[in-house]
Amino acid sequence: MSGTLYVVATPIGNLDDLTPRARETLASVDLVAAEDTRHTRGLLSHIGADPALMALHEHNEERALHRLIEALENGKDVALVSDAGTPLVSDPGYRLVRAAHEQAIRVVPLPGASAVTAALSVAGLPTDRFCFEGFAPSRRAARRKWLAALAAEPRTIVLYESVHRIGDCLADLVDIFGTEREAFIGRELTKMHEQCVHAPLGVLQRSVDEGEIVGKGEFVIVVAGASKNHEPAVDTDRLLELLTPHLGARDVARIAAELTGEKKNALYQRALELKRD
Repeated sequence: MSGTLYVVATPIGNLDDLTPRARETLASVDLVAAEDTRHTRGLLSHIGADPALMALHEHNEERALHRLIEALENGKDVALVSDAGTPLVSDPGYRLVRAAHEQAIRVVPLPGASAVTAALSVAGLPTDRFCFEGFAPSRRAARRKWLAALAAEPRTIVLYESVHRIGDCLADLVDIFGTEREAFIGRELTKMHEQCVHAPLGVLQRSVDEGEIVGKGEFVIVVAGASKNHEPAVDTDRLLELLTPHLGARDVARIAAELTGEKKNALYQRALELKRD
Protein backbone atom coordinates (compact mmCIF):
# COMPACT_ATOMS: atom_id res chain seq x y z
CA MET A 1 0.00 0.00 0.00
CA SER A 2 1.14 3.53 -0.71
CA GLY A 3 1.88 6.01 2.04
CA THR A 4 0.03 9.21 2.83
CA LEU A 5 0.94 12.77 1.87
CA TYR A 6 0.14 15.10 4.78
CA VAL A 7 -0.10 18.82 3.96
CA VAL A 8 0.81 20.39 7.29
CA ALA A 9 0.27 24.01 8.32
CA THR A 10 3.07 25.36 10.53
CA PRO A 11 3.22 28.54 12.67
CA ILE A 12 3.63 31.94 11.00
CA GLY A 13 5.47 33.20 14.06
CA ASN A 14 4.46 31.86 17.45
CA LEU A 15 5.61 28.22 17.70
CA ASP A 16 2.83 27.46 20.18
CA ASP A 17 0.37 27.79 17.27
CA LEU A 18 1.45 24.39 15.96
CA THR A 19 -1.54 22.10 16.49
CA PRO A 20 -1.23 18.87 18.54
CA ARG A 21 -2.20 16.88 15.44
CA ALA A 22 0.57 18.55 13.41
CA ARG A 23 3.10 17.74 16.17
CA GLU A 24 2.10 14.10 16.16
CA THR A 25 2.22 13.87 12.38
CA LEU A 26 5.62 15.55 12.01
CA ALA A 27 7.01 13.21 14.66
CA SER A 28 5.63 10.06 13.00
CA VAL A 29 6.17 10.51 9.24
CA ASP A 30 9.11 8.97 7.43
CA LEU A 31 10.01 12.10 5.47
CA VAL A 32 9.32 15.85 5.60
CA ALA A 33 9.43 17.85 2.37
CA ALA A 34 10.35 21.39 3.38
CA GLU A 35 10.71 24.71 1.57
CA ASP A 36 13.86 25.45 3.62
CA THR A 37 15.29 22.43 5.45
CA ARG A 38 17.34 24.59 7.83
CA HIS A 39 14.25 26.53 8.91
CA THR A 40 12.14 23.40 9.30
CA ARG A 41 14.90 21.57 11.20
CA GLY A 42 14.57 24.25 13.89
CA LEU A 43 10.83 23.62 14.19
CA LEU A 44 11.32 19.85 14.32
CA SER A 45 13.99 20.23 16.98
CA HIS A 46 11.61 22.41 19.01
CA ILE A 47 9.02 19.59 19.12
CA GLY A 48 11.58 16.81 19.55
CA ALA A 49 11.00 15.20 16.13
CA ASP A 50 13.74 13.86 13.87
CA PRO A 51 12.33 12.60 10.53
CA ALA A 52 14.35 12.64 7.32
CA LEU A 53 14.28 16.00 5.54
CA MET A 54 14.18 16.83 1.84
CA ALA A 55 14.13 20.25 0.17
CA LEU A 56 11.12 21.13 -1.96
CA HIS A 57 11.09 24.70 -3.25
CA GLU A 58 10.10 26.59 -6.37
CA HIS A 59 13.45 25.89 -8.08
CA ASN A 60 13.52 22.10 -7.62
CA GLU A 61 9.85 21.11 -7.26
CA GLU A 62 9.58 19.48 -10.68
CA ARG A 63 12.63 17.30 -10.02
CA ALA A 64 12.01 16.57 -6.34
CA LEU A 65 8.42 15.44 -6.72
CA HIS A 66 9.46 12.27 -8.58
CA ARG A 67 11.54 11.12 -5.59
CA LEU A 68 8.72 12.02 -3.21
CA ILE A 69 6.07 10.20 -5.26
CA GLU A 70 8.37 7.16 -5.41
CA ALA A 71 8.73 7.24 -1.61
CA LEU A 72 4.96 7.50 -1.20
CA GLU A 73 4.36 4.62 -3.63
CA ASN A 74 6.81 2.54 -1.57
CA GLY A 75 4.65 3.02 1.52
CA LYS A 76 6.45 5.99 3.11
CA ASP A 77 4.41 8.71 4.81
CA VAL A 78 5.45 12.23 3.78
CA ALA A 79 4.64 15.60 5.35
CA LEU A 80 4.72 18.71 3.17
CA VAL A 81 5.49 21.98 4.98
CA SER A 82 6.39 25.52 3.95
CA ASP A 83 8.52 27.99 5.89
CA ALA A 84 5.42 29.35 7.62
CA GLY A 85 1.67 28.96 7.41
CA THR A 86 -0.35 26.69 5.15
CA PRO A 87 1.54 25.07 2.24
CA LEU A 88 0.54 26.06 -1.31
CA VAL A 89 -0.86 29.45 -0.17
CA SER A 90 1.67 31.62 -2.01
CA ASP A 91 4.17 28.78 -1.49
CA PRO A 92 5.41 25.83 -3.59
CA GLY A 93 3.90 22.36 -3.45
CA TYR A 94 0.90 22.18 -5.77
CA ARG A 95 2.76 20.03 -8.34
CA LEU A 96 3.48 17.43 -5.68
CA VAL A 97 -0.12 17.42 -4.45
CA ARG A 98 -1.44 17.16 -8.01
CA ALA A 99 0.94 14.29 -8.80
CA ALA A 100 -0.17 12.47 -5.63
CA HIS A 101 -3.81 12.75 -6.68
CA GLU A 102 -2.96 11.49 -10.15
CA GLN A 103 -1.29 8.42 -8.62
CA ALA A 104 -4.26 7.78 -6.31
CA ILE A 105 -2.11 8.52 -3.26
CA ARG A 106 -4.04 9.64 -0.18
CA VAL A 107 -3.62 13.37 0.53
CA VAL A 108 -4.59 14.65 4.00
CA PRO A 109 -4.77 18.33 5.02
CA LEU A 110 -3.72 19.34 8.54
CA PRO A 111 -5.13 22.88 8.85
CA GLY A 112 -3.59 25.56 11.02
CA ALA A 113 -1.98 28.97 10.80
CA SER A 114 -2.31 31.14 7.68
CA ALA A 115 -1.35 34.80 7.37
CA VAL A 116 -4.32 35.35 5.03
CA THR A 117 -6.99 34.15 7.42
CA ALA A 118 -5.22 35.61 10.47
CA ALA A 119 -5.23 39.07 8.87
CA LEU A 120 -8.84 38.77 7.70
CA SER A 121 -9.99 37.76 11.18
CA VAL A 122 -8.75 41.03 12.73
CA ALA A 123 -9.02 43.44 9.78
CA GLY A 124 -12.52 44.67 10.56
CA LEU A 125 -13.49 44.38 6.88
CA PRO A 126 -16.11 42.17 5.17
CA THR A 127 -14.96 38.55 4.92
CA ASP A 128 -17.96 36.91 3.29
CA ARG A 129 -16.19 37.33 -0.04
CA PHE A 130 -12.48 38.05 -0.52
CA CYS A 131 -9.68 37.50 -3.02
CA PHE A 132 -6.07 36.70 -2.19
CA GLU A 133 -3.59 38.21 -4.65
CA GLY A 134 -0.23 37.17 -3.17
CA PHE A 135 2.75 39.52 -3.48
CA ALA A 136 2.43 42.71 -5.49
CA PRO A 137 4.84 43.03 -8.45
CA SER A 138 8.19 44.48 -7.42
CA ARG A 139 8.57 46.93 -10.32
CA ARG A 140 6.60 50.15 -10.03
CA ALA A 141 5.01 50.20 -13.47
CA ALA A 142 3.92 46.57 -13.21
CA ARG A 143 2.64 47.10 -9.68
CA ARG A 144 0.55 50.13 -10.66
CA LYS A 145 -0.96 48.29 -13.62
CA TRP A 146 -1.71 45.31 -11.35
CA LEU A 147 -3.37 47.53 -8.73
CA ALA A 148 -5.35 49.44 -11.35
CA ALA A 149 -6.87 46.13 -12.47
CA LEU A 150 -7.98 45.52 -8.85
CA ALA A 151 -9.34 49.00 -8.13
CA ALA A 152 -12.93 48.09 -9.08
CA GLU A 153 -12.83 44.64 -7.38
CA PRO A 154 -15.92 44.46 -5.09
CA ARG A 155 -14.47 41.76 -2.80
CA THR A 156 -12.11 42.43 0.09
CA ILE A 157 -8.54 42.18 -1.24
CA VAL A 158 -5.65 40.52 0.61
CA LEU A 159 -2.04 40.90 -0.50
CA TYR A 160 1.45 40.39 0.88
CA GLU A 161 4.23 42.95 0.75
CA SER A 162 7.90 42.94 1.72
CA VAL A 163 9.44 45.37 4.17
CA HIS A 164 11.52 46.89 1.34
CA ARG A 165 8.48 47.89 -0.73
CA ILE A 166 5.71 48.52 1.81
CA GLY A 167 6.02 52.31 1.51
CA ASP A 168 6.03 52.31 -2.28
CA CYS A 169 3.12 49.87 -2.43
CA LEU A 170 1.01 51.98 -0.08
CA ALA A 171 1.80 55.11 -2.09
CA ASP A 172 0.54 53.38 -5.23
CA LEU A 173 -2.54 52.08 -3.41
CA VAL A 174 -3.38 55.61 -2.30
CA ASP A 175 -2.90 56.98 -5.82
CA ILE A 176 -5.08 54.30 -7.43
CA PHE A 177 -7.62 53.35 -4.74
CA GLY A 178 -7.85 56.77 -3.06
CA THR A 179 -6.94 58.00 0.41
CA GLU A 180 -10.27 57.11 1.99
CA ARG A 181 -10.54 53.42 1.03
CA GLU A 182 -10.76 51.37 4.25
CA ALA A 183 -7.82 49.08 4.80
CA PHE A 184 -5.75 47.16 7.33
CA ILE A 185 -2.08 46.37 7.87
CA GLY A 186 -0.94 43.32 9.82
CA ARG A 187 2.77 43.43 10.61
CA GLU A 188 4.62 40.49 12.15
CA LEU A 189 1.37 38.62 12.84
CA THR A 190 1.56 36.32 15.91
CA LYS A 191 5.10 37.50 16.67
CA MET A 192 6.48 39.54 19.56
CA HIS A 193 6.28 42.91 17.76
CA GLU A 194 2.91 42.36 16.08
CA GLN A 195 0.97 45.41 14.87
CA CYS A 196 -2.64 45.36 13.65
CA VAL A 197 -3.89 48.71 12.31
CA HIS A 198 -7.26 49.45 10.67
CA ALA A 199 -7.48 52.86 8.97
CA PRO A 200 -8.06 54.54 5.59
CA LEU A 201 -5.24 53.97 3.12
CA GLY A 202 -4.03 57.56 3.40
CA VAL A 203 -3.63 57.22 7.18
CA LEU A 204 -1.83 53.89 6.82
CA GLN A 205 0.57 55.40 4.29
CA ARG A 206 1.35 58.27 6.66
CA SER A 207 1.77 55.89 9.60
CA VAL A 208 4.35 53.86 7.66
CA ASP A 209 6.14 56.98 6.38
CA GLU A 210 6.36 58.43 9.89
CA GLY A 211 7.38 55.16 11.54
CA GLU A 212 4.23 54.66 13.61
CA ILE A 213 3.91 51.37 11.77
CA VAL A 214 7.47 50.12 12.03
CA GLY A 215 9.29 49.35 8.78
CA LYS A 216 10.45 45.91 9.85
CA GLY A 217 9.15 42.39 9.40
CA GLU A 218 6.46 40.86 7.21
CA PHE A 219 3.31 42.66 6.08
CA VAL A 220 -0.22 41.63 5.11
CA ILE A 221 -2.40 44.35 3.57
CA VAL A 222 -6.18 43.99 3.49
CA VAL A 223 -8.18 46.50 1.43
CA ALA A 224 -11.95 46.96 1.34
CA GLY A 225 -13.61 46.14 -1.95
CA ALA A 226 -14.86 48.90 -4.22
CA SER A 227 -18.32 50.30 -3.61
CA LYS A 228 -21.04 49.73 -6.21
CA ASN A 229 -20.72 53.27 -7.54
CA HIS A 230 -16.94 53.06 -7.88
CA GLU A 231 -15.65 54.48 -11.14
CA PRO A 232 -12.72 52.67 -12.77
CA ALA A 233 -9.41 54.24 -11.83
CA VAL A 234 -7.44 56.21 -14.38
CA ASP A 235 -4.15 54.56 -15.32
CA THR A 236 -1.87 57.47 -14.49
CA ASP A 237 1.22 56.06 -16.16
CA ARG A 238 -0.63 55.39 -19.41
CA LEU A 239 -2.20 58.86 -19.29
CA LEU A 240 1.21 60.51 -18.91
CA GLU A 241 2.61 58.42 -21.76
CA LEU A 242 -0.21 59.57 -24.07
CA LEU A 243 -0.10 63.26 -23.14
CA THR A 244 3.65 63.88 -22.87
CA PRO A 245 4.50 63.75 -26.61
CA HIS A 246 1.88 66.40 -27.37
CA LEU A 247 1.97 68.86 -24.44
CA GLY A 248 4.42 70.61 -22.17
CA ALA A 249 5.17 69.02 -18.81
CA ARG A 250 3.18 71.64 -16.87
CA ASP A 251 0.06 71.11 -19.00
CA VAL A 252 0.45 67.35 -18.74
CA ALA A 253 0.69 67.62 -14.93
CA ARG A 254 -2.35 69.92 -14.72
CA ILE A 255 -4.60 67.67 -16.83
CA ALA A 256 -3.41 64.47 -15.16
CA ALA A 257 -3.96 65.98 -11.70
CA GLU A 258 -7.55 66.90 -12.59
CA LEU A 259 -8.30 63.41 -13.90
CA THR A 260 -6.54 61.34 -11.23
CA GLY A 261 -6.53 63.49 -8.12
CA GLU A 262 -2.78 62.97 -7.73
CA LYS A 263 -0.46 65.79 -6.71
CA LYS A 264 0.50 68.11 -9.55
CA ASN A 265 4.16 68.51 -8.51
CA ALA A 266 4.77 64.75 -8.52
CA LEU A 267 3.05 64.40 -11.90
CA TYR A 268 5.16 67.26 -13.28
CA GLN A 269 8.38 65.49 -12.26
CA ARG A 270 7.21 62.25 -13.85
CA ALA A 271 6.28 64.09 -17.05
CA LEU A 272 9.77 65.61 -17.17
CA GLU A 273 11.31 62.17 -16.78
CA LEU A 274 9.23 60.85 -19.67
CA LYS A 275 10.30 63.73 -21.88
CA ARG A 276 13.96 63.08 -21.05
CA ASP A 277 13.52 59.41 -21.90
